[in-house]
Amino acid sequence: MLAVLPFENLTGDPNKEYLADGLTEETISQLGRLNPEQLGVIARTSVMRFKHADERLDQIGRSLSVHYVLENRLSGSGDRIHVGASLIQVKDRIPLWSQDYHYPANNIFNVEEDLAKAVAREFQIHLTSQQQAELSQPRPFKPEAFDVYMKGYYFFQRGADDKDTNMAVAYFERATQLDPSYALAWVGLSRARYWQANVGLIPTQEGQQLARDAVERASTLDPNLPEANIQMGRIKRQVDFDWAGANSSIQRAIALEPGVPENLVQAAFMAELFGRFDEALRLDRQALELDPLNAESWENLAENRFYAGQLDEAIADIKKALELNPDIWDSHSLLSDIYVLQGRPQDAKREGELITSTLFRVRARAIAYSALGREKESDAALKELIEKYHANAACSIATVYALRNQRDEAFKWLDRAYAQRDGGLIFMKIYPLWKNLHGDPRYSAFLKKIHLPN
Repeated sequence: MLAVLPFENLTGDPNKEYLADGLTEETISQLGRLNPEQLGVIARTSVMRFKHADERLDQIGRSLSVHYVLENRLSGSGDRIHVGASLIQVKDRIPLWSQDYHYPANNIFNVEEDLAKAVAREFQIHLTSQQQAELSQPRPFKPEAFDVYMKGYYFFQRGADDKDTNMAVAYFERATQLDPSYALAWVGLSRARYWQANVGLIPTQEGQQLARDAVERASTLDPNLPEANIQMGRIKRQVDFDWAGANSSIQRAIALEPGVPENLVQAAFMAELFGRFDEALRLDRQALELDPLNAESWENLAENRFYAGQLDEAIADIKKALELNPDIWDSHSLLSDIYVLQGRPQDAKREGELITSTLFRVRARAIAYSALGREKESDAALKELIEKYHANAACSIATVYALRNQRDEAFKWLDRAYAQRDGGLIFMKIYPLWKNLHGDPRYSAFLKKIHLPN
């Protein structure tokens, strides 16, 4: 097990942080696809917790359960960039290998291949002839497009607010303009556009179509790009309800990059939606091993247990997620739902008020008040939910009606959710708060409408 520690920016220019972070991600990606059976590489989210952190190597090793770390330093300015790398064995802190690399500023993207070749050589990792060829080939995109792509990736990953998302879109678009053949930039643009649609920054159907157009362009340019396959899988699942097509795309990504946590998570998600919870749990645990300090890894595990009815275990996983990131909003929403199912409506109400998303906070309030028997307050929250969010959150409104066993209203809003292509519909088979609808013939008809087996 190897952790690629965040590139340390020693250039003296804080504006180069995007480059340091981008090189960290790209190096992890290159190493992760070498040979997962021989080398496990910790994901970006977990290692970035050690950016600017003053932690000893043995502490990092314990936190990430790794045997080796790759330390990296970025320095230089103007026309030349320097990278220093050291491969260190954690148990005795002995460097196994160190190397300095020097690049023209417009050719820095070769560093990931150089580091991958060095690590493969040091660990005697078996590489296929195709992998050897890929590591020796020059990058097929323009250096200036790579630099702009890195800026887009920086803002998309940071995602602190809507401004970050819009900045990411602008940089990804610029990268595709600088080099229309840059497939990964088209994937980045697709993901950012899709997120804009999800959070209401642009109209849902417009954003989904822009996202589809961009990822189709990426797939045409490079059918074997794992990131394009994963993004295509998301769109086929969330927008088209094309379960076979989504699964095919996700499995293709895993075949291309079996050691990437996100690919495993997406496969787990597909298994989960069809009620194959043991399979989903196994995949989520594999992803967790590669991304142990990512709050979302623990939340994914909690969601799987929630849908499987393992509520106490789900609570424990959510609390671990909140320890790692108190601001992860979905955890409070999930806890509120769990407390409703456990007959703890007062706890559900308290937890619901901690949800940072106004939409889901109001939804949780309507549900908790109903469970408490305080129908007047539940009606008021539901009215607010409808007035503010009828155009893009029909599924949430349907959930409240379903819990209150008001079936006619629930199915009316489910039909609206279908027209909106609300992403919540994919949970139709497994979401326990919809159990009041299960005996209704309209439920079976709706499952058929979104191509889910009854």
